[in-house]
Amino acid sequence: MSIPDTGEPVPDRIRAVAGDAMLEPVWRNNIGGVTFRATDAHGIRFVKWGPRTAETSMRAEAERLRWAAPFTPVPGVLDEGRDAAHEWLVTAGVPDLSAVHPHWVARPERAVRALGRGLRALHEALPVEGCPFSWSVADRIANAAVRGVQVPDDLRDAPPIDRLVVCHGDACAPNTLIGDDGEWTAHVDLGALGLADRWADIAVAALSTEWNYGPGWHEALLDAYGVAPDATRLAFYRELWNAT
Repeated sequence: MSIPDTGEPVPDRIRAVAGDAMLEPVWRNNIGGVTFRATDAHGIRFVKWGPRTAETSMRAEAERLRWAAPFTPVPGVLDEGRDAAHEWLVTAGVPDLSAVHPHWVARPERAVRALGRGLRALHEALPVEGCPFSWSVADRIANAAVRGVQVPDDLRDAPPIDRLVVCHGDACAPNTLIGDDGEWTAHVDLGALGLADRWADIAVAALSTEWNYGPGWHEALLDAYGVAPDATRLAFYRELWNAT
């Protein structure tokens, strides 16, 4: 994932969706999707655009955002659609900066602790009972199979669930927003949200600290979350993430 150039071309569909708003590219994902900040007299909103894939969809994200919104701070859904090759999602602007904004990358300890506290708060806030979405090991492996991804056999036997929660599904650092006071304020990119062992999220968040802040931040993340290290579950869910 990266920040695109300011000269990033705007797809015709996104220009139509955004109307006369000024569009600024702010994020590019690994499959060529781009998120634009749209600004006009009505305020700020974000427009995600990208190729349709079998892993998840913006329709799935819209459904999960609407479900999660009564319980925890997430962007409000304004519009969502698709054509034969691409899809898009429009959400209300959410204040504050991504945890990987240069301001927070320069302050890794505060950022990592905000990540840990934010993830714990998300897990505490979202109700397991009544959650219609799954991110279980079996479902992730089944999704991988649909995409032609071969998952090693040793990842089909997961450790016993420590605590079942509604997981974010992509708890990497960019998907937590942090306020001026150094505290988390919201979560974004919930396209894979669903029921799973909390370590499925914790392992990804810990791994993400290496990518975004460098080595040595695992313990700070776990401490901020409020859990003792579990080497077995960390290793399993890290490998599952990489494999699927």
